[in-house]
Amino acid sequence: MPVFASDMLSSVTYAPDEILLALSLTSLLAVSVAPWVGVAVGGVILVIVACYRLNVRAYPSGGGDYEVASKNLGPRAGLVVAAALLVDYVLTLAVSMTVFAAYITTALPVMAPYRVPVAIAGILLITLAGLRGSKATPVLLAIPTYLFLAAVFLTACVGLVRVGTGDVPQAETADYTIAHSAANDELTLGLATVLIVLRAFSSGSVALAGVQTVATAVPAFRKPRGKNAGNTLLLSGLLAALMLTGLTYLASVTGVKYVDDPHLHLIRPDGVAVSAEYEQEPVLAQLAHAVFDTAPVMFYLVVLVAALVLLVAANTAVEGFPGLASRLARDKFLPRQLASKGDRLTFSNGILLLAGAAIVLVIVTRASATLLIQLYLVGVFASFVVGQAGMVLHWNKRLRLVIEHRTRLRMHVNRVINAVGCVIAAGVLLVVIVSKFLAGAWIAVAAMAALYLVMGAIHRHYARVAQELASVAEVDSRTIPSNTHAIVVVNEINKPTLRALSYARVTRSTQLEAVTVAVDEDAAEALQKQWDDMELPVALTVLDSPYRELVRPLLAHVQAIRRRSPRDLVIVYIPQYIVGRWWEHILHNQVALKLRNRLLLVPNVVVVSVPWRLRSFSRQFDGDVPVEPLYR
Repeated sequence: MPVFASDMLSSVTYAPDEILLALSLTSLLAVSVAPWVGVAVGGVILVIVACYRLNVRAYPSGGGDYEVASKNLGPRAGLVVAAALLVDYVLTLAVSMTVFAAYITTALPVMAPYRVPVAIAGILLITLAGLRGSKATPVLLAIPTYLFLAAVFLTACVGLVRVGTGDVPQAETADYTIAHSAANDELTLGLATVLIVLRAFSSGSVALAGVQTVATAVPAFRKPRGKNAGNTLLLSGLLAALMLTGLTYLASVTGVKYVDDPHLHLIRPDGVAVSAEYEQEPVLAQLAHAVFDTAPVMFYLVVLVAALVLLVAANTAVEGFPGLASRLARDKFLPRQLASKGDRLTFSNGILLLAGAAIVLVIVTRASATLLIQLYLVGVFASFVVGQAGMVLHWNKRLRLVIEHRTRLRMHVNRVINAVGCVIAAGVLLVVIVSKFLAGAWIAVAAMAALYLVMGAIHRHYARVAQELASVAEVDSRTIPSNTHAIVVVNEINKPTLRALSYARVTRSTQLEAVTVAVDEDAAEALQKQWDDMELPVALTVLDSPYRELVRPLLAHVQAIRRRSPRDLVIVYIPQYIVGRWWEHILHNQVALKLRNRLLLVPNVVVVSVPWRLRSFSRQFDGDVPVEPLYR
C-alpha cells in the first residue's frame, strides 16, 4: 500500500480544496452541502475500488485498463486508454509536486515566491531516486505514508471530538466572506446551483486518480497477486473515503474558505479584500491550524508529513509511466528505446521522458494545482469508462462458456458492478468535459488525441519497416559484390591514420587508395612529400577543393566511383579519436561525424570507424594506459 496506493491516499491533500473551490462560486447554501459532496465522492471511491478489485483478479499481468480494453474492445480502444494513462502519469507527477510546493511554502512562507523552483526541485529529486533504484525504496516509502495516515486521522479525530464537546475550532478564514458579483448571485439559483454542485463533485473525484497505479502494478505484489492487489485497493479506498469525508465535514464546520484568486474574492472581516501578497493555505493546513491552535508544532508536523507523502505519491508515477511505456514499446506503439532497462535495472529513458514533460507542465502552469487538476480529471475518467466497458464485455464472453449456476450468478453480479462503475465514471467524465472544457480540460483532450495519433503512426511505421525487412529467399540477397573499393581518409600522417591504413590492407579489397583533400595547397604538397618519403605501400590521391571544403570533395569522389561501378562495394575507413573527457568531443571528430552521416545516405557504401584511444581515455581503465599497437 505505501508504494502503490500512496497516490490515492495523498489525494486528500488537495481533493477537499477542489470541492470548496468549486462551491465557492455559489451562495453559502451550496457551501453547506460540502460534507455531502465529500460523502458522494467517498461512495464513488468505494464503487470504483470494487470495480478494480474485479479488474486485477481477472487481469493480474499488470496491463490495467490498457490490457482490458485491448483484449475486449480492440487495439484502438486500448490505444485510447494508453494515451489517457500516459497523460495521467505525467499529471500525477506534476500535480503531486505542485501541491508539494504549496505545502512547503505553507510551512516556510519565505519560500512562497519560489513555488515553481520548489516543484521542479521535487521532480528532480524523485527522478534521481527513480533512476538509481533501490531495494530499500518500499521501506522508505512506507514511513511517510503511515505518518500521513496517522496525522490526518489524528487531525480529524481531535477536530470531531472538539466539535462534539462544543469546543468548535475556528479556521483563520472562518470570519472571511466570499465576494459574489450580481451575475454570480443569479447563478446560485435553480439549475445553475445543481450544476455547480455537480462540478464540485467531479472536482473532488480527483481522489480516484491513484486506482490505476495499483491496477498496473499487480505483478509487483506477492502471490496470489490479484487477491493481494485487490485487498490493497479495498483498504486504500476505505481509508481515502474516510479521510476525505471527515476532512470535508470538518472544513464545513470550522468555516474554512478556499477560493480562486483570493485577492479578488476573499474579503476580510473589516470588509477589505485580502492583499495580492496573501498566500492561501491548503484546506488540510487550515484544519491543522484550527484543530491544534494550542499546539503549533502539530500544524508544522501535519504540513510537513503531507509534503512527504506527496513525494511518495509522485514516485507512483515514476513506477507506472515507464512500465506502461515499456509495454507500449514492446507492442510497437512507442519507440523501442523505452522498452529497455538501464544499467540500474530501471526504465531510465521512460523516467527521463516523464520528468521532462512534468517540468514543462509545471513551468507553463506556474505551479497552479487547480489548473493541472482540470487536465488531470479527463484522462482519469476516460480510462475508467473504457476499462469498465471492457470488463462488461469480458463477463459477457465468460458467461457464454460457463454452465455452473453459482459461477454464473457470481459473474452476473460482477458484470453489474462493472456496469455501474462504467455509468458513474461516464457521468463524472461528462460533467468534467462540460464544466471544465474551457478551463483547461481541452488541453488534456488535445494531448490524448495527439498521443493517440502519434502512437498509431509509430505502430504503422514499425509494421511497414518489418514488412520491408522481412527475409525473402531471393538470389540477389545471397550474392556478394564482385569487387570492393577501399578508401582511407587521410587528414595528416599520424598513428590513427596509419592504423586505418593497416586495417584497410588486412581486408584485402580489390582496390585500395588513400584520399586527402587539398584545402591548403602547401599543406597538401607537404603531405604528399611526407607520404612518398615514408614509402607507404598505398597510393595517395589528392582531391582539389576550390571552395576549401572537406566533406563535399570526398563525397563527390565516392559517388564518382559508384557511377563507374554501381555493383561494387565501396568501404570508407575514417580514423576516429576515442576521448575521455566530455569537452574533448567538441574538439575532435566533427568532420568525421559529418562525413560519416553523409556517406551513410549513399547506396552500396560502408563506413568503417577506426578507433584510436587518446591518453585521456585511460581513466576508464583505472589509470592504466591502454595498449595501442601500431600496424604497418
